[in-house]
Amino acid sequence: MEGGGGASPEILEESHSGCVLPTSLGANSLKKSSWGFLFTGIIGGTLVAVYAVATPFLTPALRKICLPFVPATTKQIENVVKMLHCRRGSLVDIGSGDGRIVIAAAKAGFTAVGYELNPWLVWYSRYCAWREGVHGSAKFYISDLWKVTFSQYSNVIIFGVPQMMLQLEEKLTLELKDDARVIACRFPFPHWTPDHVTGEGVDTVWTYDVSTVRGKGPRRPVCFQPSIQM
Repeated sequence: MEGGGGASPEILEESHSGCVLPTSLGANSLKKSSWGFLFTGIIGGTLVAVYAVATPFLTPALRKICLPFVPATTKQIENVVKMLHCRRGSLVDIGSGDGRIVIAAAKAGFTAVGYELNPWLVWYSRYCAWREGVHGSAKFYISDLWKVTFSQYSNVIIFGVPQMMLQLEEKLTLELKDDARVIACRFPFPHWTPDHVTGEGVDTVWTYDVSTVRGKGPRRPVCFQPSIQM
């Protein structure tokens, strides 16, 4: 347009609806919309990650029998290893948590296996076994303990809770061989009489030889060794 002076400071753009919007306003709206999508994506991704990590730890609380993850103390591990001295054969830790019992048993010369329902703890246990150089003799599997048969194991370790001990007592009585040994930590079995008890308070462990539980033999002595540096 001739003689009309300079262009307007804001160049107007006609939209499909026939409305006229400033180009700068449309660009700002688009920019805000992009940031909104990015923020929503970050929040959503964070919630999904938290859910994925937290669910395996919270799920046990929703089960009929809750078996929470409580790490074994150094003294508990020492007591368990002491009760295993002079023993041979394969070993299983029922509800192996972060794997420290299985790893200690592997260091003591056992072929040790841990069953744990929490996949994060199983993966962490495998890493710890690799870091400690015993990944060849310490294995970990994601499994529900009630779906595993323990007849092939000569040594069984359990960190249980009172609600599960009776049912587990019945399961192990049916499955284990006479020469097997069961070591219970934190809580004893309700009907079995232990052959040996060591430790005190939360670090107490109860040792049961299946042959004496079944009344098929005398109590076996436990060979003790000097305290082990864990």
